[in-house]
Amino acid sequence: MGCVKLVFFILYTFLCQLVFSSALPHLCLEDQAHALLQFKHMFTFNPNASDDCYDTRTLSWSMGTDCCSWDRVLCDEMTGQVIELDLYCSGLQGKFYSNSSLFQLSNLKRLDLSRNDFSGSLISPKFGELSSLTHLDLSHSGFTGVIPAEISHLNKLYFLYISTVDPYGLRLGHYNFELLLKNLTQLREIYLDSVNISSIIPLNFSSYLTYLWLRRTQLRGVLPERVFHLSYLSLSSNSLNGPIPSNVSGPQNLQRLYLSSNYLNGTIPSWIFSLPSLSDLYLRNNSFSGKIHEFKSKTLLYVSLKQNQLQGRIPKSLLDQQELYYLILSQNNLSGQIASTVCNLKTLRVLDLGSNHLNGTIPHCLGEMSGLKVLDLNNNRLSGTINTTFNTENQLRIINLYGNKLKGKVPPSLINCRYLEFLDLGNNELNDTFPSWLGGLPYLRILSLRSNKLHGPIKDSRTNNSFAQIRVIDLSSNGFSGKLPVSLFENFQAMKIIGENSGAREYIVDDYSGSYANTLIVTTKGLDLELPRVLTTNIIINLSRNRFEGYLPSIIGDLVGLRTLNLSHNGLEGIIPASLQHLSVLESLDLSSNKIGGEIPQQLVSLTSLEVLNLSHNHFIGCIPQGKQFDTFDNSSYLGNDGLCGFPLLKDCGGDDGVPQATTPVELDDEEEEEEEEGDLISWQAVLMGFGCGLVIGLSIIYIMLSTHYPIWFSRMVVRFDNIIATRMKRHKKDISA
Repeated sequence: MGCVKLVFFILYTFLCQLVFSSALPHLCLEDQAHALLQFKHMFTFNPNASDDCYDTRTLSWSMGTDCCSWDRVLCDEMTGQVIELDLYCSGLQGKFYSNSSLFQLSNLKRLDLSRNDFSGSLISPKFGELSSLTHLDLSHSGFTGVIPAEISHLNKLYFLYISTVDPYGLRLGHYNFELLLKNLTQLREIYLDSVNISSIIPLNFSSYLTYLWLRRTQLRGVLPERVFHLSYLSLSSNSLNGPIPSNVSGPQNLQRLYLSSNYLNGTIPSWIFSLPSLSDLYLRNNSFSGKIHEFKSKTLLYVSLKQNQLQGRIPKSLLDQQELYYLILSQNNLSGQIASTVCNLKTLRVLDLGSNHLNGTIPHCLGEMSGLKVLDLNNNRLSGTINTTFNTENQLRIINLYGNKLKGKVPPSLINCRYLEFLDLGNNELNDTFPSWLGGLPYLRILSLRSNKLHGPIKDSRTNNSFAQIRVIDLSSNGFSGKLPVSLFENFQAMKIIGENSGAREYIVDDYSGSYANTLIVTTKGLDLELPRVLTTNIIINLSRNRFEGYLPSIIGDLVGLRTLNLSHNGLEGIIPASLQHLSVLESLDLSSNKIGGEIPQQLVSLTSLEVLNLSHNHFIGCIPQGKQFDTFDNSSYLGNDGLCGFPLLKDCGGDDGVPQATTPVELDDEEEEEEEEGDLISWQAVLMGFGCGLVIGLSIIYIMLSTHYPIWFSRMVVRFDNIIATRMKRHKKDISA
């Protein structure tokens, strides 16, 4: 009986201790808190360490509080050891050293250091000592150098994410890559982006793997069948070649497939179109041929097949998706008409069918798609009028209908596209006057109406903020007439600012840079160029090949942000205004084939950014300015101006040693002008005194000769000589008075 009581007593004591201990809070150990704070203090905090996120919660960490209660920290409930540390987007900036106190947290299971700024830091081999890790994320944080082989010691890893913003700034040798896949047998997800692997695709990866992201890793060779049994596969931007295997059996789980920008060819195998749960299909920029078959999947979100050699019609199943966001089929050989059922895609944001052989008319209902932001049908064979009525609910930011056979007028309902930034209706057969009402679109930055049948004068704008944000306006190759639109130039507020040349390039309407590029045809530096994206600093005015007349307005000099100015092939006259000297970032100036005369202003020498100058076939005279950029232009810049002389022309302007002399007057200050006028006055006084003295002496001689009866023939000669002098004096006085 006593033994039974003793057993119950011991059991009771144990249970009480267990309950009591579980009720107590388990504070994190002091060394853990110290390691975390020491790690934090190794870095500065910069809100711009990551471009798109910043979280300040780690700033609240402080000694004296339980580190297990700190934000982004998770401890083991039994031991108080830190087992999870989430520092995603924490604004950490600085060097990540190999002796970091972070490695004292030896029980870590999850570690996320992504989207910070450890630029130039090496990935420490000590990460391989955190043997309990199941999740490791070192992506987008600026690590560089070689990924250490010790990472392959983490045999409990489920998720491994490593990438860099600097292409191929990280390296993982072929041997280490195979070793990593061989040892990490528990891996579910592997994400290596912009890491130089330089390998074929190994086949010894974990049987548990469902997610494989190896974009921009210099993979080469052919695609093995086994990789298509994953649910997520991204091998874009590599050097893979050959066809996609056609004999893949049973890949029912594949949902996202990214194989863009490789050297793949052949037809797209039928099993891809049969995938029941496919959501993302990116096969752009390859050499696939054949037709796009009907899709079995009803869950498509993103489809991008651009830049291939696909033929046939757009499959009906693509226009019967309830959740499709992007449909990008441009730069193929697709034919047929655009079915009006495309308007059933209620969630569609980007519709890019450009550069195909599509014909027929533009579906009227496209203007009623309230979610559509990009409408790109450029370079097809579409005809008829633009009878689309754009309603006030639309969110269109880009409309590109360039290079079709569209007729009629510019649709007035475009004024309802209040978010529109990019409008290209160029290279069609539109017959209309200038749609000045487009100036009421508050965000319009690019307007191209080039190569149409537009005509008439461009009338003065009635609103002060019309076209205020415009950066590119191209009205070339039309029939516009009258004077250049001075009031329009006055309203170009965005052109009156010189764009900042910061390290990072910024593009107009760049939200879709990963999937869609808003191409634009521009004439600059004497060439027709296709810009795949338009820089915010590309400020262009092109009014060439019209019937404009009159003078060049000096207000053009206020548009100091201009990079390209093309007014060629018009009927402009007068002179080049000296105000153009203020266009300090101008790179291309084309005034050729006009009737502009006078001298080329010497002040234009100050345009040190000028790369291309074309003043040919005008009426310029005088000496070509010398120095700086003008020393780089050849004869073609000045052809057809018989009155010009000086380098680079063979016609010499004279001067010492044959050096051409500038004939354009140099602007002087007040004192210099007074001194010059005074010198001129003294010179003319001396000349007149000389003539006066000569006349008196001559008359005196004549009087003496006559009074002394000199021969009559001599007297007649003297009188004739006197008349010549008098006549020249009268002419000289007339020149002075003129």
